[in-house]
Amino acid sequence: MIYLYYFAGLKEAAGKAEEELAWESGTAADVLQWAKTSYPEFDFSAVQIAVNEEYVLEGEPVHPGDHVAFIPPVSGG
Repeated sequence: MIYLYYFAGLKEAAGKAEEELAWESGTAADVLQWAKTSYPEFDFSAVQIAVNEEYVLEGEPVHPGDHVAFIPPVSGG
């Protein structure tokens, strides 16, 4: 099991801020691909991925128990 967290527009697209996903092994890219398939209406092109509160590259391993956050670009002023 991994724990997924959604922010900003992705939270709106998913209709929730977080969810759990049955998970054995894979990479951040695998989790991203799952999210793209699950939420095709959201543009993931600029999304950053954090695993256990640290930004990672897509090749980073994701293990059961990890917390994965999808963080889209935000603007402010």
